[in-house]
Amino acid sequence: MSDQWQQRSLASLGSYENGFAFNDLHWSEHGLPIIRIAQITGSQGIVDRFPGLLPDSYRIDDGDLIFSWSGTLAVVRWAGGSAWLNQHLFKVGPAEGIDRSFLFHVLQASVAEMGKRTHGSTMKHIKRGELREFFVEIPRIESEQRKIAQILDTLDTAIRETEALIDKLKALKQGLLHDLLTRGIDANGHLRPPQSEAPQLYKESKLGWIPRQWEVVPLGCCADIASGITLGRTLNSPVAIELPYLRVANVQDGYLALGEIKTVSILPSELNRFALKVGDVLMNEGGDFDKLGRGAVWEGQIEPCLHQNHVFRVRCDDSKLLPAFLAAYSSSVRGKSYFVQASKQTTNLASINSTQLKAFGISCPSVAEQLLITQRLSTFDKKMAVEQKAREKLRQQKIGLMDDLLSGRVRVNPLLESMQQAAAQTEA
Repeated sequence: MSDQWQQRSLASLGSYENGFAFNDLHWSEHGLPIIRIAQITGSQGIVDRFPGLLPDSYRIDDGDLIFSWSGTLAVVRWAGGSAWLNQHLFKVGPAEGIDRSFLFHVLQASVAEMGKRTHGSTMKHIKRGELREFFVEIPRIESEQRKIAQILDTLDTAIRETEALIDKLKALKQGLLHDLLTRGIDANGHLRPPQSEAPQLYKESKLGWIPRQWEVVPLGCCADIASGITLGRTLNSPVAIELPYLRVANVQDGYLALGEIKTVSILPSELNRFALKVGDVLMNEGGDFDKLGRGAVWEGQIEPCLHQNHVFRVRCDDSKLLPAFLAAYSSSVRGKSYFVQASKQTTNLASINSTQLKAFGISCPSVAEQLLITQRLSTFDKKMAVEQKAREKLRQQKIGLMDDLLSGRVRVNPLLESMQQAAAQTEA
């Protein structure tokens, strides 16, 4: 390590002030928002406010660093305006000679590493003692810290812009999805006019107005539905084999998240019953409300592959219902509302059984029209796939740069020079 770098503990890089211990006596509809872990992670909007006055150490403003040290480990740069910080969150201020943005990136990288070290243990929080014992290498000169932060900030901006574009594409697709699944495509390849403008083209159904050529069909009448393999079985058999399976977390709206696949023991004689076939639609039996009824088409990405008992396998009759149409329909407003209304619900969880899934009513056009509809939707899917790939590339680039720059393995000045040369060559 260069003598221009030094080893410091996280505790020495800044001040860590815990938030105020708010309770229901403090809550109000007026005053500054109270910020908890749910607000900094974005999982919940503003719930409570506090109208009184507290020391400035409990107040946060745009640009302040917040360190969630209990339950969910995270570091964020606050951008939600003036607010009060709740307990279990540190307000972090940089020490003298430490650039604020640089400290943000150091803490992000350090918390990720500390999270890995606590994997599988019962520790769910980071105490100040851990901050004193966790050491990092940093530049002595603040200007070099600032340059490193600028490079990483640039990547963060690019990632946010890409995520905003993905969100915009998702919103546009949802609007198109609603129109296509309520109005469909006519013989000329155009979206039918809405019912209010051309009532003669529509008829009433138990699902509302649908095009006259369409029929409402229970899913059980146009598909075979089966539950998957039960987990936790003990197979005392020498012929048992270990195979990958899909679970609720793998099934997203319209796609399968295959980054983490688990395996299960199965007898060869059970393979035909539980193995997935190309074109099968996987639909979640339960979980959080947003997971319920999600549908995605299996395209044979892993062979052979199974599905667990909390994920239904729906095998469509292609003469009546296309798999891609079913997956799209299940993610629509109509689909989601059915699953929520039909499900057995607890506080945060819901579930449906095979009888309820078989009764799932689908407003079905002809197979030819279903194909046209899914082709229109696939245009958005392809655009989103491109942007999601670009986002992942940026994320991996940032991970690599963080590892290089925050360790001093790559010095920032030569890197900036090479980046400027590359940009000049691109312009030329």
